[in-house]
Amino acid sequence: MRALLAILLATTALPALAETIVATSRITAVTVYPDGARLTRQIGFTAPTAGSHELLVADLPASSQPGMMQLAPGTGLGLGAFTLRADRLPPRDEPLTPDQQAARAEVERLEAERVKAALALDAVRARVDAAEAQARFLSSFTGALPDDATPETIRAMAAMIGAETLAARQAALAASADLFPAEKALEKADEALARARAAFDALPSADRDYTALLVALTAAEAGEHTITVTQYVSDASWRPFYELNLSRRGGDRLTIDRAVLVSQRTGEDWTGVALTLSSARPSEQAAPSTLWPELRRIVPEPADQDLARKSGQAADAIMPEAVAEAAPAPITAGAAMEGDTVVHVYPQPVTVASGAENLRLPLDRLTFVPVVRAVAVPRHDSTAFVVASVTNPSGEPLLPGEAMLFREGVLVGSTWLDTIAPGAETDLPFGAIETLRLSRRMPMASEGQTGVFTTANERTESAVISVENTGTEAWTVRLLDQVPYSEQTDLQLTVKADPSPDETDVDGQRGILAWTFDLAPGRKQTVTLEHRLSWPRGMVLR
Repeated sequence: MRALLAILLATTALPALAETIVATSRITAVTVYPDGARLTRQIGFTAPTAGSHELLVADLPASSQPGMMQLAPGTGLGLGAFTLRADRLPPRDEPLTPDQQAARAEVERLEAERVKAALALDAVRARVDAAEAQARFLSSFTGALPDDATPETIRAMAAMIGAETLAARQAALAASADLFPAEKALEKADEALARARAAFDALPSADRDYTALLVALTAAEAGEHTITVTQYVSDASWRPFYELNLSRRGGDRLTIDRAVLVSQRTGEDWTGVALTLSSARPSEQAAPSTLWPELRRIVPEPADQDLARKSGQAADAIMPEAVAEAAPAPITAGAAMEGDTVVHVYPQPVTVASGAENLRLPLDRLTFVPVVRAVAVPRHDSTAFVVASVTNPSGEPLLPGEAMLFREGVLVGSTWLDTIAPGAETDLPFGAIETLRLSRRMPMASEGQTGVFTTANERTESAVISVENTGTEAWTVRLLDQVPYSEQTDLQLTVKADPSPDETDVDGQRGILAWTFDLAPGRKQTVTLEHRLSWPRGMVLR
């Protein structure tokens, strides 16, 4: 019976036991969002046999989450369950990238060179010490003369001591001459080694705090296989950065150099990855808000004596609600884009170190033909400012971001660039024009008050506004000033201006006036402005 069982076991095909395959992953592509990123990893491994196996990938960052991970098998693979394990991990060698391996080899080579230089210096110092010791011994010789010494033997002994002493001191001098080059060689070896170590430390490194990915899989056949892992992480971001350069030489022209600032703190470096920048915001609100039924009710009107007692409570209850209703809805860049997604695919592989400073990557250059003018606000400023009006002719919005402002290649300031939708117009500032001098004088009134005359029910204010061009360049000037406005029929407002303004209630702002004129070099434009407010007696102006 036992013999028959042995024959059956030997001739019956049994299922192969699952074997654990250890593999590593490599980040090949990254899509960065304004808040977060999507990583694409490639895992290559060799299945020793067809059938079921367990794949162990022990180089994922410790912050990895299984719920934010997707696995896609290559041809000939079937995937089962997978999990992440952060403890009882198998030991692994210190992860080094190819660049780190080359830098480590250079450090080791220079360490050997440093040892050789140190040994050479020690050898020179030994020669100096030996020669100086020999010279000291010969100079201190006090041995007694032999009994049969003759003048000839004494002279021979003295000559020998002198010659040996001279030879020893010459050897010491020769060795000392080699001492300085040997010291310099060691110093250079130390400097080269320090630079190599710094270069090694500066290279992006693989993550040392890691977690393991365990995947159950079935291979159709033995051989090379791949698995693609898509992983979403939060500690990454990008934002636009602009350089705006306005030039008026040979015609008004505005160039916008677009760049991006990319940063990440995922715990591992992205080395030589294909980088895509997306304006999508998957981490923000994806569904519309919910409206809840609002119950209103009426109650008996309180008596007069209750109003005084409850006035404080009523004010506390009503004021927050009134303020909330009056506050404008917050404006965000995402809402201004109305769901449009801008994607930039960077044309070259990129390395982004974890925890390092923002990596700045250039994108492209846009050219515009702006409308340039000088905007003057004499009520607050002493000079006019350059403003360029541009229309976005591209089919994509310009995303919000920091912008450096240049005029004729000279830095004049910085600003925040809001979203500019396709076809939308915006005004961009480009610094002060020191040659356009502004003044706003209020001449003396009869009562001695500067530009203001007030009675019990009337107030008059006058001003003389001037813009003077002291430079050599002609400018189109847009002059802005203001007068009060009234919404009460009993408060009468009369405005006199010479010349009359070209525009009133600028941009829907009541009481804001604008004049537009060309100002040649050496010329001056003056505007007189007066307004009078009158109201019934017994009323007070506020």
